[in-house]
Amino acid sequence: MKKLMSHLVANYPTAEIAFAAAKALVAGGTDILEIQLPFSDPSADGAAIQNACSYVLKKGATTKDGFDFIAKLHKSFPNVQIALMSYCSLLVAPGIDKFCQKAKEAGVSALIIPDLPFDCDEGLYSACKKYELEQIPVAAPSMTEIRMQNMLDKGFSTIYAALRVGITGTSTTIDEETISFLKRLSRPNKDGMTARIYGGFGINSKEQSEAIFPYVDGVIAGSVFVRIIDKEKDNLEKMSTLLTLKAKEIKGVDSTN
Repeated sequence: MKKLMSHLVANYPTAEIAFAAAKALVAGGTDILEIQLPFSDPSADGAAIQNACSYVLKKGATTKDGFDFIAKLHKSFPNVQIALMSYCSLLVAPGIDKFCQKAKEAGVSALIIPDLPFDCDEGLYSACKKYELEQIPVAAPSMTEIRMQNMLDKGFSTIYAALRVGITGTSTTIDEETISFLKRLSRPNKDGMTARIYGGFGINSKEQSEAIFPYVDGVIAGSVFVRIIDKEKDNLEKMSTLLTLKAKEIKGVDSTN
């Protein structure tokens, strides 16, 4: 069965509700929790995630709060990987080495930093190696063939395939161009190895995930979950049920199980 990476904003809208959401997504078959540290000026996030970040930042959210939330998730769900998603300013401010150390201590297993590309990462690659963190670079359909091959030849274990150019959360059409992009990412690198490919950006239905499953190792979904949280945050039982069902739908799990 293909993997599911589910994206949440740390402590949105509260620590209690965010933890309930994570628990529900794990119950729905989530294999990796992608936890975003709130950031004021995101470059890849759509309206739902931007609004979530703004909300918790106005309440005084800090990077430490995010690490504390991640540590709780790691302790509560030890069999679920945690990928931390953030932007470079939050890493550069304390120092990338120190940030990676704290991420490791909190229970993070991988980092996704969209604005620190693999070929200009300010030392992220080395810091991840030092603290045994997996660096997951983001690949876009607009990449040149040479740059894509350079990314593959770097030897990353996992690559985040953004299924289209733009921001997350808006409609994504899976077409021949999308499939061609995923196939090119799946080719061997100079050492004959292939990376795991996770496809994301606008995944919100079973039909979309099924369309890319033959070409990826897993799918990434986020805004669809944040919208459910937004709508049902005053009813934790209903919110949790809907999140679990949506996760099962996207992963392709029979909801009766």
